[in-house]
Amino acid sequence: MKKIRLISIVLLTMILAVSFIGCAKEEAAPAATTTAAAPAAKVEAAPAAAEPAPEPEADPVEEAAMAYFNPKADDNNMIAQDAFLEKVKAGEDLVIVDIRQPDVYAEGHVKGAVNVPWNATDIPAAMSQLPTDVPVYVYCYTGQTAGQTVALLNVAGIQAKSVRYGYTLGISKVEGYEEAIETTPNFLDDLGTKIDPAIEAAIVDYYANLAADPNTKNNIISSAAAKEMLDASEGEIVVVSIRQADAYASGHIEGAINIPWGTGMQESFAQLPKDQQLFVYCYSGQTAGQTVAIMKLLGYDAASIKSGMGTPASVNGWANEGFPVVQ
Repeated sequence: MKKIRLISIVLLTMILAVSFIGCAKEEAAPAATTTAAAPAAKVEAAPAAAEPAPEPEADPVEEAAMAYFNPKADDNNMIAQDAFLEKVKAGEDLVIVDIRQPDVYAEGHVKGAVNVPWNATDIPAAMSQLPTDVPVYVYCYTGQTAGQTVALLNVAGIQAKSVRYGYTLGISKVEGYEEAIETTPNFLDDLGTKIDPAIEAAIVDYYANLAADPNTKNNIISSAAAKEMLDASEGEIVVVSIRQADAYASGHIEGAINIPWGTGMQESFAQLPKDQQLFVYCYSGQTAGQTVAIMKLLGYDAASIKSGMGTPASVNGWANEGFPVVQ
């Protein structure tokens, strides 16, 4: 009896144990659910930096023209007629260019001078025959066309200087000038001087167009013709005085803009229109000739008033001829 009761207790104990284990299995926490990872945010690459625009190529003609007055030559790229003749008489080894016409040159010219006439082709063609390491002295009749030539040659790298008032109003007025005159022709050697191709082309074009405008042939206009055109222009022609401020204040052509001749004057050209005719004047026409040459290289339609406002050396010139000035 005791044995049967013991067996019953053991069985009951085993049943309870199994039940407990089963319950434990049923109440176990469910396995963790695996959550899919969120897709990584898409990062867009920053756009590549734009390539900087290339710098525009410098225009050698514009650069050389703008540098002509920066700084202005102390001697204005000019030599007084008497100082020039002293050099000639002293036998100095000079390079002299007479740009008058051949028939006038043949009648008499400064000793040693070669004839390179002012026309559509001869001066550009002679540039390869001119040195760049010594001064080249240029003279014409009264200094008007020599002024233009000197500016152009300097832009090309040739150290040119004009003889003040040229042959007619300058050289031939110096006492004893005859000692420095001859009729024997002289010629240049081809030195093979190299000019920047763009500058050379611009100078060739400059001389080729000397007669393009019949009103301003040779880029010069007489005072009488200028007055007539100004009266008829209704303000379409711009007058530029390059005399100094005090001279401008004492009397100038009505409506004239004052841009005094001097270092940095090219910076004031920006105020001038490129689509209108410009009449430029100075005292005698010589520095106006230089200025006009530079202006034309920069794209302005410029011409100088012959003999400028006028000086005692010439009967020509705006005031000398009696045309009105204002203060």
